Amino acid sequence: MNGRDIQALVLDVDGVLTDGRLYYGEQGEQIKVFHVLDGAGIVEWIRRGLKLAILSGRNSPIINRRAQDLGITEVIQGALEKLEPFRQLIDRWGLAPQQVAYIGDDWPDIPPMQQCGFAVAVQNALPEVKQASKLVTRASGGAGAVREAIDYLLSQKRNDQ
Repeated sequence: MNGRDIQALVLDVDGVLTDGRLYYGEQGEQIKVFHVLDGAGIVEWIRRGLKLAILSGRNSPIINRRAQDLGITEVIQGALEKLEPFRQLIDRWGLAPQQVAYIGDDWPDIPPMQQCGFAVAVQNALPEVKQASKLVTRASGGAGAVREAIDYLLSQKRNDQ
């Protein structure tokens, strides 16, 4: 397992940045719960000049709000098939797939995970997703898994210096 060459990170949302459950209020409004540790890790990743994007199969204004709060400028929503948007994103960044890490939990995440340089599955991911990954977090999605993966990737960069 090695993440030292990773220059960018792409995240799924539901099941990765959240616990995967969908909450609805009385008026039908959607509610998502995010973990502060994940947010702190994302802010540190971006602060170090590394690229980060959200690639979600669902559409939600809550995702835009969370991305804005954390300084994430690349947000792709409504991508039921994720491979082509993933390829377009890394082309726009001018990176090779081997320079990108991807964190996922469900079947639509497998194609970009198979193309990226470092695939991560959260603890609550489907077995097929775990099999496609180089790292399975101890934490579940929505419970600090993104922070755990970021800490791992950043430690690889420190160990290589």
